[in-house]
Amino acid sequence: MDSLNRMALELIEEAIDFTDELAIDVRELDNGATVLDFGHRVPGGVEAGLLLAEIQTAGLATVQTRMDTVADAPIPQVELTTDRPALALLCSQTADWEIQREEFEGLGGGPARALAAEMEIFSRVGYADEFDFGVLAVEADESPTEAAAAEIADRAGIEPNSLFLPTTPTASLAGSLTVAARAGELAAVRLTDLGYDPLDIRSVSASAPLAPVGESEASALGRTNDALAYGGRVHMTVAEEFDRFDELPSTATDEYGTPFEQIFESVGWSLTDLPSELFAPAQLTVDVVGGSTHVLGETNEGLLADSFDL
Repeated sequence: MDSLNRMALELIEEAIDFTDELAIDVRELDNGATVLDFGHRVPGGVEAGLLLAEIQTAGLATVQTRMDTVADAPIPQVELTTDRPALALLCSQTADWEIQREEFEGLGGGPARALAAEMEIFSRVGYADEFDFGVLAVEADESPTEAAAAEIADRAGIEPNSLFLPTTPTASLAGSLTVAARAGELAAVRLTDLGYDPLDIRSVSASAPLAPVGESEASALGRTNDALAYGGRVHMTVAEEFDRFDELPSTATDEYGTPFEQIFESVGWSLTDLPSELFAPAQLTVDVVGGSTHVLGETNEGLLADSFDL
C-alpha cells in the first residue's frame, strides 16, 4: 500500500495550484509549516470542502454532492464512497487528535495520524505510514499557530517544514461539508469500537445533509452533528455477521431526539465528557456478504428542520 501521506500530498499540491478558483489561501509559518486556509480568513466553498474531504481520506474516497430535500426544502447532500474504509476512514479521516498548545485548541484528522500510529486501530488494521511529509486537517476556531504546528510535527515524527495543515472552522461552507462527509466514518468507528474486525468492513457509502453555516462555532457544531445523527445514512458491506449491529445508529442512544447544541451545553462544551456512541449516523443498512441485510435506525427530518431553522 502506498503512503497515505504521499497520496494526500498530491491533493495538497492541487489545492495550492488552484487557490484562486477554490477561494482558499496558503501561507507559511515561521517554522516552515504550510497552512492552507479553507474558511478562516477566506470564503472557501463547496468545491473547497469536497477537496478537503478527499485530503482527509488520503484520496481513497469519492466525495460529491447532490440535491435532495430536508422537510421539503432543497438541501445538498454530501456523499462519500470508499472501498478501502479501514485506511480511508479509520486510519486517515478520523478526527481524534486533540491539539492544545498555548492558546490554540483544535481537532486534527487525516493521514498524519498514521505517521504516529498511536491509536489501537492502527495495530488492528496493521498499518503505519512512513513518509517524510505529513498532512493533518485541523478543525478549529482559529488558524493553527506556529506552536501548534510544532507540536503536530513532533507527534508525527517529521520536521515542521514538512508539515501541511489544511484548516477550517466548523462555521464555514467547507467545515460544514467535511463534517457531513463523516457519516460513514462514524459508522465504521462505532462498529470497530464494538469489537468488529475493521478489515471485515469491505465497502462504505454514506450521505448526510449539508448543514447551513452557523452564526457561531457553537451553532455550527450543533447543526453539523445534528445533520449526522438525524440525517446521516450509511450503507456498509461487511464480511461477517455480528450480534451488535443494532447498536450502530443514533436511535440506539439514550440522548436520541435531543439537539446536539443542548447536549454540548449540558457538559459545558467539554466534548470529551460525552460517550463516543453518541456520535453515530441516523440510519444504516449493513449488508453481510452471503448473509443477512440489516436495516437499522431512522432519520428525523422534523428535528433537522428545527436545527437548520428551515
